Amino acid sequence: MDRPPLRSNAAREPAPSTHGAVNEKGIAMSTPRDVAVLVGSLRKDSFNRKLALALAAMAPAGLKLDIVEIGQLPLYNQDEDASPPAPWVAFRDRIRCADAVLFVTPEYNRSVPAALKNAIDVGSRPYGQSAWDGKPGGVISASPGAVGGFGANHHLRQSLVFLNIPVLQQPEAYISGVDKLFDEQGGIANESTRGFLGKYLATYAAWIERNAAR
Repeated sequence: MDRPPLRSNAAREPAPSTHGAVNEKGIAMSTPRDVAVLVGSLRKDSFNRKLALALAAMAPAGLKLDIVEIGQLPLYNQDEDASPPAPWVAFRDRIRCADAVLFVTPEYNRSVPAALKNAIDVGSRPYGQSAWDGKPGGVISASPGAVGGFGANHHLRQSLVFLNIPVLQQPEAYISGVDKLFDEQGGIANESTRGFLGKYLATYAAWIERNAAR
């Protein structure tokens, strides 16, 4: 039986996004915020990747969620900062171009998966040139277990504070029972969880508007 997510507070109804562009006739057009999504698991059939795809499909009109791959990134080594590997350069450029970042991750050994931590380290260097600086962030953790990746969620937040990523604090998102979360089309089968995630995304969209660089 699917279980709803553990959360401390219900999401408030946020104001609609006001981000937009103006065409050549001076008419306002909607321009979705570009959200770089990092999935903590590299597994082909990862539940967290499925969750990220489901979130992208249900995102509000003001957001465009795009999964940024991290499995190709060589381990961070400061010796290579002078001549960085091409995957590092491409990853840093992609994060810099994003309006915001959303982390969707499982918990490994009560902490953050190594691949995700490596991506964070790669994006933070060279010193003083962090690609993460000021990007509005969100953290969603998910696991088959009852605690929904609580340990990874909070360990990750510690790093994000240091990196000057303003992270959405409420609602917190710990998705339990993720192995039974999806329908045959990859959507969120549990109505309560689907409703919660919809409110989370709407609140996150408003958070981005308050914190994204203009």
